[in-house]
Parts: sequence; C-alpha cells; structure tokens
Amino acid sequence: MTNLVAISRKEAKVIFAGIDVGGKNVHAVITRNGDILARAEAPSGINKREAAEQVYDEALKEAGIKREDVTRVVATGSSGQLLKFADGYVPDAAADARGVIKLVPSARTVIDVGGEEGRAIKISPEGKVLDFAINERCAAGTGTFVDAMARALEVPVEEMARISLTATKSIPMNAQCAVFGESEVVSLIHQKTTKQDIARAVHDAIAGRVGSVARIVGLESDVVMIGGVAKNVGFVDSLKRDIGMDVTVPADPEYVSALGAAVAATAGVTDEKVEAKVVEKEDIEEGK
Repeated sequence: MTNLVAISRKEAKVIFAGIDVGGKNVHAVITRNGDILARAEAPSGINKREAAEQVYDEALKEAGIKREDVTRVVATGSSGQLLKFADGYVPDAAADARGVIKLVPSARTVIDVGGEEGRAIKISPEGKVLDFAINERCAAGTGTFVDAMARALEVPVEEMARISLTATKSIPMNAQCAVFGESEVVSLIHQKTTKQDIARAVHDAIAGRVGSVARIVGLESDVVMIGGVAKNVGFVDSLKRDIGMDVTVPADPEYVSALGAAVAATAGVTDEKVEAKVVEKEDIEEGK
C-alpha cells in the first residue's frame, strides 16, 4: 500500500476512518476519496479501548498522516462505543451493509461470521438494513467454535479448512457448544474417522446453523459473506451447499465492517437504529 509523503489541507478534508472493535480483533480502515488508504488489525485483548488506539495509530502511520488530518472517525463492533476518540458510532449490521454494498453493489444478503457471533442481514440496493438476525446465543455458528474444533483435531484452522475439501463422507455432527463439540470430535477420532471427514462435519454443522439464521431474514442473491470466518474455504464450501446458492467473498473480508464504518463517516451517518432479531438455539433447530 502506498504511503503518503505529504498531504495538503484540501486532501485532509476527504480522509475518513472506520474502526471495528470486536470481541476477538480490532480492525481499522482509513479512506481518502472513497478509496482505502491504509488498514491495520490486532487482537482486541482485555483492554479493547487501548487496543483500538494502537490499531488506529498503526493505520495512521501506514497512511503517513496524523490524527488531525482525519475529518471524522466512526466506530462499530460490540465494543465500538467505548472509543472516546471516535466522532460517532454505527451498529454492526449497518456497518456491514454499507461496507458490502460499496464492494459488491449487487449484494442483497450479507452473512457475517466473526469470533463471537454470526449474523445475517438483508439489505437494500442503497445499502440500508431491511432485516437482521443474529445467533450470538448459539456458539456453533461462530469463529470461536471453529478454533475449538481445530484444536480438538490438532491441526491449524487453515489446515482444517483445506482438508475438509477432500472429505469423502458426510457425517452429521450435533454438538452446539465447544465442550460437547470437542467430545464429539474425539469420539469420531476414536472411531477411526479421517480428519478430512471430521473437518467437513464441523464445517457442515456450523454452516447449517448459519444458514438457518440467514433463512430467517430471507436469502436473496447476491449473497456476500464477510468476517474472519469468510477466509475459511472449507466453511464457505459447506455454506454454499447448505443454502444451495453461490456465496461471494470479497478480498480481506475481515475489514468490511471497518470499511462500512468509514463509509458511514463519509456520509455523516451514525447511531443508526437497527433492530436485531436474536435467534436462540431452539429457533435454529426448529427453523423458525
């Protein structure tokens, strides 16, 4: 990414920043004239406010600018409202919608799976949220569950994603939390089930729950997946099969929410009211 050596006052007025403070990671994006100028990420850790400050400063350094050069900073994410240096806050779903519609104008359904929750959003051609559901009460639809199952398999997440594509069997997996999921994986290992088939079973189980949440808001093309789990090719493959539709994954999907916050800063839109449907485990199982 090209750094700025010098920046005029006129150019400074078109620079905006978006910061996504999630439960697991912090992402920052700085834009100029609508284009991404710089970005940075780091684990959010215990002190999320301090982590966000550091990530923002890292992005500013990458861009070669100072804080005073940025016209407006908007935060999003589960802990986004903690940032005192931000000029505003936009809910996760609204940030997702704005970031996705900028990258994929044809998008109408957004599926965002991060470390602690998964959500599905129906959006308008203008990037407005029409409907929204989350499955934060169901651990089996999140990145944390993926990490736990990879540990149980004793392989890196990236390796689990890759080997799941070479599976030869479809095995049902019923666990809905990390503890029971690990027990089920260990049981399958003892039954001499291959790691490839277990990896696919894990991804199929998560995809089934995420797909059920997406059906609650209604699946409409184009379907775009974002969030850290969107980088997992095994999960994306399972999701495509579960919903029977193609799924588009933009480049650097983990930064899309932060980009959406920057877009909201550009438009001067913050504190947008978005009502979420919180989907319980029972609702997912019954397909409500």
